[in-house]
Amino acid sequence: MPAITVDDIMVLPRLPRPDVTQTQRPVRRIVTADRQREGAGFEVTRPFPSVDLRTADPFILLDQMGPVAYEPYEAKGAPWHPHRGFETVTYMLDGTMVHHDSQGGGGVIGEGDTQWMTAGSGMLHDELPEEKLVISGGTFHGIQLWVNLPRATKFATPRYQDLRASELTLVSSHDGGALLRVIAGELAGFAGPGSTYTPIIYAHASISQGAQLETPWPADYTALAYVLAGEGTVGTDRRPIGAGQLAVFGAGEAVTLAADPEQHTTTGDFEVLLLGGIPLREPVIQYGPFVMNSREEIITAIEDFQAGRMGTVPAEHSSGLRLGE
Repeated sequence: MPAITVDDIMVLPRLPRPDVTQTQRPVRRIVTADRQREGAGFEVTRPFPSVDLRTADPFILLDQMGPVAYEPYEAKGAPWHPHRGFETVTYMLDGTMVHHDSQGGGGVIGEGDTQWMTAGSGMLHDELPEEKLVISGGTFHGIQLWVNLPRATKFATPRYQDLRASELTLVSSHDGGALLRVIAGELAGFAGPGSTYTPIIYAHASISQGAQLETPWPADYTALAYVLAGEGTVGTDRRPIGAGQLAVFGAGEAVTLAADPEQHTTTGDFEVLLLGGIPLREPVIQYGPFVMNSREEIITAIEDFQAGRMGTVPAEHSSGLRLGE
């Protein structure tokens, strides 16, 4: 980590510094992520949903997978399982991941790449470490984000987006102290390549030691900052935050983060994900891999899955199914 960088940050376009008339967002709370096992037994660090943060509308779940150094034949993934009603976004920082789905989509993503799967009306997929990583072992680090779909697009036609590292929009902070990779949405006029049904911003910031990141933020969006690595502060009142913690910002038009003068990270930077979106403010009923608006819709999703109406595993990949992830 980071998955993609530049030799000279000063050649990049720059984010505008928030105007003095733009209100800084206060920090409402800082949540420490839980650790648990998912899929075939790999460990994730999950800030939400959790006891401390049950909802992050319009997002459903955020999992940090790793960083971990796998021994040969130790790496695990999530075998075939269904999804309906939302989008799964996997962003790789180290290592490789292989994706297959019942629509014929998929591929291999490596450092800096993103796979964006819109489950919509329902599909089956798996996500597994690349065979070479399984056999030889190695470093693995990725992020999975679940983005809710509004009621009107819960049954959208499934689709798959393969976003390469070279497609990400790279910008610097106004003074060159931070590098931002915009994956999806538009941040201060800079748009990422990811196409979304739900209006969101998804970006990865690397803030240099002792530097500060100030950026405008849409007033009608929620605002979250999750620390991947390093130590720093959030908000103008400089509340301390570190790896595995999530800051939830209140209302306003700008956010501020700062890196501590010393960073004990592999990159030497304070690594943070910036997330936000327009809240859907709709009922959310989740049962494992299904996210719908009512209990009845969940029951229908289970019945459709069991009846094969979400697709079938291609013959060359047929090796059983999991209900859940």
